[in-house]
Amino acid sequence: MELYFATSNEHKFKEAKEILSGFELKRFPFPYVEIRSDSLEEVAKDSVAAAYEQLRKPVFVEDAGLFIKSLNGFPGTYSGWAYRKIGSSGIIRLLEGIEERSAVFASCIAYQDGSGIKTFLGECRGSISTEKLGDSGFGYDPVFIPEGKKQTFAQSIILKNKLSHRYNSLLEFSNYLRKTQ
Repeated sequence: MELYFATSNEHKFKEAKEILSGFELKRFPFPYVEIRSDSLEEVAKDSVAAAYEQLRKPVFVEDAGLFIKSLNGFPGTYSGWAYRKIGSSGIIRLLEGIEERSAVFASCIAYQDGSGIKTFLGECRGSISTEKLGDSGFGYDPVFIPEGKKQTFAQSIILKNKLSHRYNSLLEFSNYLRKTQ
């Protein structure tokens, strides 16, 4: 099955290609300005509708966010924007002196094949470290410690690949695709 991943993020594409290894995955880097919404699902649905309109082939998008409890869910769906503005070091500064450091990495995949949009959700609970640790991965990986673990995603890419929010949503999506083939 030929399947397109609408993303300009090479890291996301590489992760998806590993998990969806049984499918002919192609990258569709399309220029698109995301809608503003506090809902990952809304953002993903709108994005995949635009991607499908351009491509007219089975396509999916993935939108993710880091939701920090003590920051009222910030940066949430604005994680990419916040990362470009303040980076993971800025997140650490925002949490300086705050004991409550719990966070959730969440991912929503929206898929369109011409018969409607389907969504697949994944998450990983954890906390924000007090310093950047590790040099693997990308984005907020150096500051996110999964629940019950002592290392950040950036310290153990193997850990990330088994527990991440994206892994969970891609696994759910993969199971759906295998059932419908």
